[in-house]
Amino acid sequence: MNESQHGMSRRRMLGALAGVAGAAAVGATGLGTPAIAGNGLLVPTGKRGIILYSVRDRISAAPDATGVPYGFERVLARIAEIGYKEVEFAGYTQHTSILGRQITPEEIRKILDDNGLRANGSHASVPSTVNPTTIAQFEQTLDTAEILGMTHIGTGSDPTGSNYKADWDAAVDRWNTFGEMAAARGLKLYTHNHDAAYDFLRDSGPLDAQGRPTRSSGVRKLEYFIARTNPEWVWFEMDIYWAHVAQHRFRSYTDPDGVTQTSVFDPLAVVAAQPIRFPLFHAKDGTYDPASAAGYAMVPLGEGDIDYGNFFANMGAKGYHNPMWEQDNAPGGATDPGRSLRYAEISYQHMSGLRG
Repeated sequence: MNESQHGMSRRRMLGALAGVAGAAAVGATGLGTPAIAGNGLLVPTGKRGIILYSVRDRISAAPDATGVPYGFERVLARIAEIGYKEVEFAGYTQHTSILGRQITPEEIRKILDDNGLRANGSHASVPSTVNPTTIAQFEQTLDTAEILGMTHIGTGSDPTGSNYKADWDAAVDRWNTFGEMAAARGLKLYTHNHDAAYDFLRDSGPLDAQGRPTRSSGVRKLEYFIARTNPEWVWFEMDIYWAHVAQHRFRSYTDPDGVTQTSVFDPLAVVAAQPIRFPLFHAKDGTYDPASAAGYAMVPLGEGDIDYGNFFANMGAKGYHNPMWEQDNAPGGATDPGRSLRYAEISYQHMSGLRG
């Protein structure tokens, strides 16, 4: 029987022991060394969450004979049975054959309530422009969030895909506008990062043919955005996996004088410097593979090499954060329709075992 069949990999055992106060911060490779066992739960019972994108295959599945739960009612019941308490949405639709029509937000809310689950966010859409039409659209997004009882509302995309300061300045203005709208309803608007958000901002040096800067002062794009958005209106969900990919990929920049400078990204330091700005996390694990472009390959939480025990123990504001398990490649397709929910259980067991 292999490690995953036993349900306890090397990293899961180490992670369960890792994370006492004062442990060393994550190093240049993103790997940490656990110290002695701690006593306190690093992720309190009520804050163990899942983004439904990880089990999207079963949310969207039509009724079938596999015996695997399908649709919101059955999948959310299984998620609650596993032990999760918080849910982050990645859409609000299921297969129409289940009800003979599309499910409504009110019906989803009842399923959440019936299973003791709390909606704590959604990868919804934050408009790319600000005008009367997009403002009205965003109001509808906030309406749905309120129906579902959310405290946070967000997006799965970076504020902009650009490398250039002017575009990030525009994103700051736009997000402050929509963030203020969310705050007026008691919601925290958050953005979720991918690795490119932690590349270096092009903000200096000679201009290219389009008049854009070609070099960097060494500031990373999302860090620039964090520093300039209103902390009462704009919040963050760090995807810890993609932050470690950024650590692998973006290790140097060309300064204004044309000199290559080395700067290794430390995801833990970003959070520890202002932990309250990061109410949510994506707890996504990966096995370290320095030969690959990303540096990591996604696996269930606890079966990879990202030291979550160390990370959660040392990021500050213990007990405040809400980690959501995510694994983009969890669905097993027709050959293994139960895989995503099986991985959800494996990942929950690891999350619940983290102590420090």
